[in-house]
Amino acid sequence: MRFEERELKPYGEPVLPEHLKIGETYFGVLFLDTDGFVPVLEPKVFIGRDLEPDDERKFYFQDYASYQHGIRFETPTLADEALFETGCENHIFDYEHALDMLLVCALRRRKASSQG
Repeated sequence: MRFEERELKPYGEPVLPEHLKIGETYFGVLFLDTDGFVPVLEPKVFIGRDLEPDDERKFYFQDYASYQHGIRFETPTLADEALFETGCENHIFDYEHALDMLLVCALRRRKASSQG
């Protein structure tokens, strides 16, 4: 098996807010350390914009598992079993760009272990 060759950028390219589609799965990529060696990849579903009355340009995401189980923002009794987030759009990627982030992390880790 061979993985296609690609040029990787040293920075992430999150999904532009205007390209987010309701009901689509995206991936949150965060690093637990300052060196960027310990990534966390979280699937999230975009559920809409400005869902609360006083919202202005708030983007809402829901954890993938609860969304797949049919829990929705509008069903408050079940909503306690779900994780809803706003303000994370700078860390939301489509699958390919999330993969790029993980590949950059792998190269960073490889370089650090060869120097250490």
